[in-house]
Amino acid sequence: MEQVSQSTQTVRLNVRNIGGITETSVDFNDGVNILSGRNATNRTSLLRSIMAVLGSDDVSLKSDAEEGFVELVIGDETYTRKFTRENGTVRSEGDPYLDDAELADLFAFLLATNETRQAVLTEQNLYDLIMRPVDTDAIQNEISTLEDEKVQIDQRLEELSQLKQRLPELEQQRADLEDDIEEKREELEAKREEIEDADADVDESKEEKEALEAKMDELSDVRSELNDCRQELDVQRQSLEALYEEREELEGDVEELPDKPTGKISEIDAEIDQLRKEKQNIQSEVSTLQQIIQFNEDNLEGASSDILNALTESQGSDGPVTDKLLDDSEQVVCWTCGHEVDREDIEATIDRLKELRKEKMSATRSIDDEIDELEDERITYQEKERQRKQVHQRLERTEDQIDSREDNIERLESQQEELESELEDIEDEVESLQTQKDDTILSLHKEASQLEVELNQLNRQRNQLDQKIEDIDEEVDSRDELEAEREEINAELEDLRTRIDQIEEDAVDSFNHHMETVLDALEYENIARIWIERSEHQEREGRRKVTKKDFTLHIIRESESGTAYEDTISHLSESEREVTGLVFALAGYLVHEVYEEVPFMLLDSLEAIDSDRIGRLVEYFKDYPDFLVAALLPEDADAVEESHPRISQI
Repeated sequence: MEQVSQSTQTVRLNVRNIGGITETSVDFNDGVNILSGRNATNRTSLLRSIMAVLGSDDVSLKSDAEEGFVELVIGDETYTRKFTRENGTVRSEGDPYLDDAELADLFAFLLATNETRQAVLTEQNLYDLIMRPVDTDAIQNEISTLEDEKVQIDQRLEELSQLKQRLPELEQQRADLEDDIEEKREELEAKREEIEDADADVDESKEEKEALEAKMDELSDVRSELNDCRQELDVQRQSLEALYEEREELEGDVEELPDKPTGKISEIDAEIDQLRKEKQNIQSEVSTLQQIIQFNEDNLEGASSDILNALTESQGSDGPVTDKLLDDSEQVVCWTCGHEVDREDIEATIDRLKELRKEKMSATRSIDDEIDELEDERITYQEKERQRKQVHQRLERTEDQIDSREDNIERLESQQEELESELEDIEDEVESLQTQKDDTILSLHKEASQLEVELNQLNRQRNQLDQKIEDIDEEVDSRDELEAEREEINAELEDLRTRIDQIEEDAVDSFNHHMETVLDALEYENIARIWIERSEHQEREGRRKVTKKDFTLHIIRESESGTAYEDTISHLSESEREVTGLVFALAGYLVHEVYEEVPFMLLDSLEAIDSDRIGRLVEYFKDYPDFLVAALLPEDADAVEESHPRISQI
């Protein structure tokens, strides 16, 4: 589960016009990198620059710039991100490190505004946050597909079992046919001997004998052809009856089909397009809010001092605005009016804007859910339409086959009449070639001809039976392959069905393990244990109740007398709450294997934790990412091991 950094390379970050940074280049070594400095020294802007080039959209342009640029060079690879201000919004382009930064935003970019840290601090639903990157709908669809495949394989295996059970009966039929064929051959051979003996007693010319033999051969051929025609006619008639039954069933299926949802799919597509436009508008509002929030935060840090200086020139300021921002005063300059206002008023406004941004992002996720539901509904209608087309196509094919069988039957009946007429003519000719004394020979030839027809028929039946047995043997031989495929599907189903449970279990185990270790390392003596428990509860959705899952956070304290009791996170100190949020983020980082996707982990806003504990926390986190970049105050940076490089000039 744990990931130990294996990188030995240096990376370079080039930044222009991002946050409060005009232009800078910074090198990072593998392992821990400390950004050391006071507030308003662009440490957070540098972290957001890293986030930007890695793929995050949680970034803002410098307030007085129209374009910004970030470049990250890792070995021989270069990643870029360019930001351009257009019509009040910021557009991005380039080739970032990640195609999708959701996992990194949640579990690797651990700034003050990180959603995972905030979820712990504000006691939000931790389960939904951990499971958000897991596409449970896709997993369920994959399960349904595999289950359908398994049903088909089971049906096929059952068919093979039934076929295999028929083999002894078919082999016995073949053995009986072999006996019948041998018996018929012996009869034919005996009849031919009788003909030879009778021929020896008949006094006739050589020409007459040859003519009679030729006509008898012709008689045998026509009889054989007539027998084949009759058999084929029987087969065609049986096939036609089966097709009539199939057509009747399909016509019943057509009557049971639901009415065609004319225009429904188009309506759904139009609704999806409308929702996507709404989502785009909301995302634009979120982008604007982010810029406003970032701008105000930069002002509080003194990152926009040029603007503030311009605003205060007419106010008769006693000193540089940046001095006011960096001293202990609780007064700051409002960027809209240039007057000094209470810092807490601006911070309260920023908090309200953040809450509004959160609501907008929640609305975006709700729209995504609506789009998913509509797309599922569209798939349902498309599937019904596919079934409708399939039934009609099968009915058309059946009608075509019926027409073909009826044509074949008409042709064979005509052929049968012709052969029967031809047979009568040949028999008349044979009789005319015979004298009264040849009646015995004629009768023998007829009997021999009939035996030949019967023998040919038995041989055809045996050949058909041989082919059927061979086909069954080949199908039965495929059983092992089908069973192996079924085992693979069972294994995949087991993996899919347990994947969500496994992620939940891993998240809980990871948090509980690391929380226990970190509490011991940081020596929070008044906390006995902080742990997460998986739980479920019933919740009503419309008219039905559904089961919802939770991660319940438990905090166990010990009184001075040693008695254990459960507390809430709101009663923890700010330091304890921050550590809990960071450890929960680390659990998500490990469970979703974020280290496989992004080499950086970023830490910021750790001031609520005392310096010594910050040093130990950094040492604990350093084993997981390739690059750990932590923004610390100078006194906190002093508590971190001296071997880790410091970056103080940005």
